[in-house]
Amino acid sequence: MKIKRIHHVAIAVNDTAPLERFLVDALELAPPHRETRPASNLEIAIFPVAGSSIELLKPNGQGSQVPDFIKARGEGLFHICLEVDDIDAVMSELRVKGVRFKSDSPLTGHAGTRIAFLDPATTGGVLFELLEAATAA
Repeated sequence: MKIKRIHHVAIAVNDTAPLERFLVDALELAPPHRETRPASNLEIAIFPVAGSSIELLKPNGQGSQVPDFIKARGEGLFHICLEVDDIDAVMSELRVKGVRFKSDSPLTGHAGTRIAFLDPATTGGVLFELLEAATAA
């Protein structure tokens, strides 16, 4: 199994403004790219950082795990996304090692990516996401 890189780190927040100010003003990152994901009721602010990114996830109601996460744990690190070449092969290899997933097969993510979330009960309590980049058509 080969992990290519940390694709992004996602942070769950109720309000993106305070952390955005820190990232732009203190760390001098470029202003974020913004996305709205209606299916999951999320507003996302994406800050590119040296070939990776920091994503701020702000829930706008139910539809994802983010509101429940914030309610239970407070704002903070939500997940770490690892990019892989072949998500099916990585999932198979991890299953042999006893790792469970939140879904049986990869889901469709942003921009045609394929994603899968690992069950935190098998990862020491941390939510990891695997991501296979979309293939060029």
